[in-house]
Amino acid sequence: MDKTNRRNFLKLAALAASTPLATWANIRPTSTESVLRAWRTTGQQRYVPIEVPAWRAGTPTSATSIHLDPEQRYQQVLGFGAALTDASCYLLEQLDPTKRRALLEECFGVSGLRMSVARATIGSSDYSLNAYTYDDVSSPDPDLTHFSIDHDRKYILPALQEVQRVNPELFYFSSPWSPPAWMKAGNSLLGGSMRNKYFDAYAQYFIKYLQAYAAAGVKVSAVTVQNEVDTDQDGRMPQALWGQEYEMEFVKSHLGPALQKAGIDTKIWILDHNYNLWGRVVDELSDPDVYKYVDGVAWHGYFGPPTAMTRVHDMFPEKNAYWTEGGPDYTLPDYATDWTNWSSTFTGVLRNWARCIVSWNLVLDENGKPNIGPFSCGGMVTLNSKSQEITQSGQYWAFAHYSKAIQRGARVFASWGELEGMDHLAVENPDHSRVLILTNKGREQTVQCTLKDESLSVSLPPDSVTTLVW
Repeated sequence: MDKTNRRNFLKLAALAASTPLATWANIRPTSTESVLRAWRTTGQQRYVPIEVPAWRAGTPTSATSIHLDPEQRYQQVLGFGAALTDASCYLLEQLDPTKRRALLEECFGVSGLRMSVARATIGSSDYSLNAYTYDDVSSPDPDLTHFSIDHDRKYILPALQEVQRVNPELFYFSSPWSPPAWMKAGNSLLGGSMRNKYFDAYAQYFIKYLQAYAAAGVKVSAVTVQNEVDTDQDGRMPQALWGQEYEMEFVKSHLGPALQKAGIDTKIWILDHNYNLWGRVVDELSDPDVYKYVDGVAWHGYFGPPTAMTRVHDMFPEKNAYWTEGGPDYTLPDYATDWTNWSSTFTGVLRNWARCIVSWNLVLDENGKPNIGPFSCGGMVTLNSKSQEITQSGQYWAFAHYSKAIQRGARVFASWGELEGMDHLAVENPDHSRVLILTNKGREQTVQCTLKDESLSVSLPPDSVTTLVW
């Protein structure tokens, strides 16, 4: 990023944090240094470098110890990111091009958050200017003669293309909130359920979407069948209910074969809903004809514990877990400071086999808009509609401690130790650097960490997230 771009962004971010984001270029973890480095968020500090004692020989025992074992390795990390909804892309278009590029560099660039995964929507979600699909006609169109992605060409595809230029390694996945109304019981985009007589047409709808996006230069690497399969949200927003048997039939007899026939390598993720539906996942993956087409399961964390992902993994260890949605509520008083809550959530997600963590809307305005649905979500960042000022959420600062230090292809490894108010996560990167993230939600405490025949002690203030890299 040139100096002019960076200066413009800093003017926008000046009131959001005590540490200018542009200085991250100077404190970003690198793979060429072997010394122990650390960063912390707490109080008025936002991801600032701190001094910590080096690893020392000897492993004295302590009641407040975290033990690390890199030999016990778990899942490979795909990355971290956010959803580029219709709403987020629309707001990005409203920004001056220089400011927009600066914001995208700070979220997806190598000197910023280094996000590498993004969620797109197949048609509208609840965070859109209006409800739409790619085949909105008054009578059934099973041959999809009216299919068109022209709606997305104005500001959605340009935003996705620009993000891709910032990070060429970006992994896109996409989710629909509603099929075209004529495919649904109730004949409306708002709520209702899918009709199975249109399964063939809907599979081709996915194919056309993937081909059209690819032709526009945006490769979608995975799709989910439906955002939140187990609810129609009482008809308050674009949404569709999919019974378990419907999702199974669609995947094994329609979508899976259609992707295969078209020679498209896009992966299929099922569920895209909450932990408490883990039993449904078990039933679906128990069908060998479903199993063979499914790469993994997309999870939301609104209901149930993250250990549901481990239960499914233990039964189907070859299937991947992906955490595809969760975002802040802009109406809550701690929207900008709840980094320990989000970091604790992220640690729980990664300690239960998930390969990615994806926030809900990348950017919304100060009122959680644009929004045609009933929920009060905030953006990972907020763009003030009047001043164009950008502010960061607590979730944003939690992400910094993960996405800046953990590389694609990293492996989670074992760490254990029960400490009051404390969460911990250990990871080894492909370049062999190691990462330890300590989230202290409780009182101030000093924690001893042990690794083979070495140890170090770290003093942790209350309500803090600390990342160590060595």
